Amino acid sequence: MFTSVTISLLEGFLGTLKLFSLTLLFSLPLGLIISFGSMSKNAVVRVPIRFIIWVVRGTPLMLQLLIFFYGPGIFFGVNLWGAGDSGRFTAALVAFVFNYACYFSEIFRGGIQSIPKGQYEAAAVLGLTKSQTFFKIVLLQVVKRIVPPISNEVITLVKDTSLARVIAFYEIIWEGERFIKSAGIIWPLFYTGVFYLIFSGLLTLLFGYIEKRLDYFK
Repeated sequence: MFTSVTISLLEGFLGTLKLFSLTLLFSLPLGLIISFGSMSKNAVVRVPIRFIIWVVRGTPLMLQLLIFFYGPGIFFGVNLWGAGDSGRFTAALVAFVFNYACYFSEIFRGGIQSIPKGQYEAAAVLGLTKSQTFFKIVLLQVVKRIVPPISNEVITLVKDTSLARVIAFYEIIWEGERFIKSAGIIWPLFYTGVFYLIFSGLLTLLFGYIEKRLDYFK
């Protein structure tokens, strides 16, 4: 029984890992782009973006999942995501990317704005363009400063993937609950916690290693 439960949970964990990986892949660069918009001197760009970030950060991710999945059909009569598991995964992925990109954008914004203005002025004196200043001087320092808050968000993402079950996306918690109905046992549901702990532990070690590698800025 233990072996069969472990295999089933591993299958569910693959769905969790897929959602986690693709969310990070798309939300990190999107978050950087959004952060530029939120710092724009143009109010037409800055104000709407800041408003969207406020809404996303102020509402539950579960609610956003429901709106992304059911919204197109309810408001426009269109099945935007397609049918079956692939459609549910796509809707969940879009919701997660949008949500975490907004959170990451605030982390990026804080990191960028923490760099002293004197460094920008010094770069200008040396004849560096704005893009050269950002990528050669600012970015590396920003990465160093944002690793701890980013690591917290990434570990939170590991656990938040379980919310995707609200739209019947197949992930590890969904698989654990299945045994309650099919076999009348509850311990597989608690067993899923082991997978989360191991995965979060590995990520903690990884980010600890990254922080040590970035110790050249002190």
